[in-house]
Amino acid sequence: MLDSQLSRLESGDSRVSGTPMIRILIADDHAIVRAGLRQFIADQSDMEVAGEAASGSETVAAVRNGEFDVVLLDISMPDKNGIDTLRLLRHVKPELPVLMLSAYGEDQYAVNLLRAGASGYVSKEAASTQLVGAIRTVVQGRKYVSPALAQILADGVSGDADRPLHSELSQREFQIFCKLASGAAVSKIADELNLSVKTVSTYRTRILEKMAMKSNADLTYYAIKNGLIE
Repeated sequence: MLDSQLSRLESGDSRVSGTPMIRILIADDHAIVRAGLRQFIADQSDMEVAGEAASGSETVAAVRNGEFDVVLLDISMPDKNGIDTLRLLRHVKPELPVLMLSAYGEDQYAVNLLRAGASGYVSKEAASTQLVGAIRTVVQGRKYVSPALAQILADGVSGDADRPLHSELSQREFQIFCKLASGAAVSKIADELNLSVKTVSTYRTRILEKMAMKSNADLTYYAIKNGLIE
């Protein structure tokens, strides 16, 4: 036993040496996904799963009441989606890094989520080593940008690529766009975001103008076609 501990000390294992662990909150509504993340995080000597949440509300409550170094947040959460949850977390603990996880491609959500305050975006199809690297990056106070996302951002700056229409929306516009595209009524959106119906209606008009569309049905069709909603 002693020989084992000495060996781990020599190899720099933080569980023995006392180096602070990276405390991670996993927020995903699928138990199988949480179990998979928990399994490979357990293999990292400097990381530990300090909490789990299965909904947006649980995530916000956990951050209010616990101490974490990073949140792994699924973009598709029940009750409050990942975009709404991210905005709430930015108010509760602005300095807490939030790393977004999604099955959607980086060209669909990543830029808008970085604008909304996410520290990084990782596809669920990415290798576990990429996620581990992303966690270490954001904990150090930096943004995590994958090579694919870096190219998307570079193309946007240089004008070498056709940018999707929704990338032109502001943070709030994109948030409301997603709700409208999912079929939410203006009154419901106003209630969820603590805004007046008139304000949401103004945002809706602005969104339609920016995207050159005429109705909510057009927004829904666009969102489905571009993989923004299922």
